Amino acid sequence: MQSLKSNALEPTSADLDGLPLGTRLLQWLPVYGLLILTIGLILLFSFLLPKTFPTLLNLRSILSDKAIIAMLSLAAMIPMVTGKIDLTVGYGIVLWHILAISLQTMFGIPWPVAVVVVLLLGAFVGFLNGLLVEVAQIDSFIATLGTGTVLYALALWHTGGRQVVGLLPDGFLGLSGTFVMGLPITAFYVLVVALLLWIILEYLPIGRYMYAIGANPKAAALNGIPVQTFVMSAFIASGSLTALTGVLLASKLRIGQASVGLEYLLPALVGAFLGSTTIKPGRVNVWGTIVGVAILAVGISGIQQFGGSFFVEPLFNGVTLLVAIGIAGYAQRRRAAAKAAPRSDSPGQT
Repeated sequence: MQSLKSNALEPTSADLDGLPLGTRLLQWLPVYGLLILTIGLILLFSFLLPKTFPTLLNLRSILSDKAIIAMLSLAAMIPMVTGKIDLTVGYGIVLWHILAISLQTMFGIPWPVAVVVVLLLGAFVGFLNGLLVEVAQIDSFIATLGTGTVLYALALWHTGGRQVVGLLPDGFLGLSGTFVMGLPITAFYVLVVALLLWIILEYLPIGRYMYAIGANPKAAALNGIPVQTFVMSAFIASGSLTALTGVLLASKLRIGQASVGLEYLLPALVGAFLGSTTIKPGRVNVWGTIVGVAILAVGISGIQQFGGSFFVEPLFNGVTLLVAIGIAGYAQRRRAAAKAAPRSDSPGQT
C-alpha cells in the first residue's frame, strides 16, 4: 500500500507548442498560482496594515515563528518523495526538544554532546520507521503513527507531565537566539537545508531515483534501483532533520514540556502537501514546500493582526490545504482530458 504517489504535472514545451499566449498563461497558473497568491497576500496586508505588517519586526516574527514549521515540512517532504509519509515529525519533536534540555540539566552532559545524542536518536527512529515500512511491509501512515505515539508516550513518561527547566549554556541558546543581518539565524538554517535538499533532489542521481520510487516503486525496482535502501534512507534523513528541529525548538523555548510540539504536526504536513501543488504540481518539491509554509505564515500573520481569534490558525491551515489540493486536482483532470481529446488537426480528422 502506498501512502502517496509522485507524478510531476508541470507543462512541458510540447504541451505549450502552438498555444496562444493566454492559454499558455493558464497552463502555467497551477504551477505558480500559490506563489502568486502569496505575493498577493503580502501586498494586500501591506496595504491594509501599513503600520504593522510591512515592518522588519513583523518579518522577524514570521521568520522566527515559522522556521520550525518550515524545517519540519522539509523533514516530512523527504519520505513523501518516495511515496511515503512520516507522522513522527510531529510526535518526535516533542521528545527531542525535551531530551535536548534534560540531557544538559538533569545529566550534566555538555550541550554539543547532547545535540549529537539527540540527532543520533532521531536517525535511529528514522531507521526503525524504515524497517517497519520496507521490511515489515506496514503502511507508512500506520507505522509512523504507531512510532510517533510511542515517542510521545516516552516524552510524557520522562517528564511526568512537568516542565523540564534549568540553566542552559549561552552556546546552546545561541543556536536559535542569534541574529544574522538583522534576521533570526533559524531562517538561514531553513535556507541552507532547502538548498541542500534542492540540489540532491533535482541535480543528483539519488533525487531522480527517489522520485522514480515515488512514482512507481515496482518499475523502479525492475530498473535496478534499490528501493528498500532509498526508502529507509529517506526515513533516516527525515528523523535526523526532525531531531535537529527539536534541538532548535529547545534552544528557542528554553524549557521542555510534553504539551509543546504536537501543534506543529498539522501545519508541517500542510506545508509539505501544499508544496506538491505548486512549482512542480503533482510532485512534492523543496521550493513548493517553502512556498506552502510561506502562504500559511503570511495569511495567519495578516489575519491575526486584524484581530482574528485563536482558532484562525488551524482553520486557515485546513481551508488552504483543501483549496490548494482541489485546484491542483482540477488542473490535473483538465490536463488529462486535454491530452485524451484528439486534436482537430491530427491525421484522419476532417
